Amino acid sequence: MTHRFNLKAREEFKNACDFYNDQKPGLGYEFAMEVGLAIAVIRDAPNRWPLIDRGIHKYRLDRFPYGILYRILDAQLFEIVAVFDLRAEPGSWR
Repeated sequence: MTHRFNLKAREEFKNACDFYNDQKPGLGYEFAMEVGLAIAVIRDAPNRWPLIDRGIHKYRLDRFPYGILYRILDAQLFEIVAVFDLRAEPGSWR
């Protein structure tokens, strides 16, 4: 299974990396690595993670207070629709 980011999720991911690099040099890289590991886990079992909206699954990162929202498009592809701060208001990812 492969994945793709939609434009909004790609921008959110970039902004989060920049934010963490501003907090501490290299922390944005660590965040990016954590997202990469999450994508690999999702790829292995995309239906394992809970549905939070119509067709939207949520995966929580372990080390950072972020979630990855994604939808399964077909047997070979899932799309990441948001990389969002879990401390934000619920539903703000839309």
